[in-house]
Amino acid sequence: MGVLFILIYLGIVLAVIEIHTLIFTYTGLDKPIARFQVISMLTGTGFTTGESELIIDHPIRRRFGAFLILFGAFSLAVIISAISSILSDEFFTAKISVVAAVLILVIFILKIPKVRDYLSGKLEHELEEHYDFRDLPIREALLTDDTDHVLDYTINESCDFIGKELRELIEDDEDINVLYIQRGEIKIRKDRLITEIQEGDHIILYGDEQTIESKFGEKMRTKNKASAHDGRCFLIFN
Repeated sequence: MGVLFILIYLGIVLAVIEIHTLIFTYTGLDKPIARFQVISMLTGTGFTTGESELIIDHPIRRRFGAFLILFGAFSLAVIISAISSILSDEFFTAKISVVAAVLILVIFILKIPKVRDYLSGKLEHELEEHYDFRDLPIREALLTDDTDHVLDYTINESCDFIGKELRELIEDDEDINVLYIQRGEIKIRKDRLITEIQEGDHIILYGDEQTIESKFGEKMRTKNKASAHDGRCFLIFN
């Protein structure tokens, strides 16, 4: 009975992982990322990546993340206790089986298309109603479409745009917005469109990725690659 209790409890843990993965997916997170972050929080491994900011910076995901951390700590204690007392006479196997069955039922319910659509809309509505726009990570606030991107445009020494102003380069009807120019430690916002471009400037752009690349050049993985192309300036990241 002790072994059966442990197996059923592990089933509950897996069900909790699946439920939270689905919930995170309904908030707009990709499923592979959601599952990995759920497991990371539940096990308390402390595995940190840039993707963890998608959880920390999102108010709704942060709530569920707090539960996962607490549930993971509790579950570890339960499993260790169950293993250490495997010889105990009394295990609530029947009762915990009911809990496992309920969680499995919840998973099936969450996968129903109507429920999925309802929860997706509900969570998005709650986010709009109760949280300030500034609480959202940049991906949630600005990147609402697959073609939306925020890009860092680096001006190298051979760039043809040196000495020009951005208002000369960007047409009014183009889906390109200049957020600011980073010049050393200075951020130029107010006069960003009428400031002459200098070597070493970083121009932070927001808009349609293809439109930006057609105007300024293709993205490069590293700054070293950019120096190998004469007369071109390059987007470094998105």
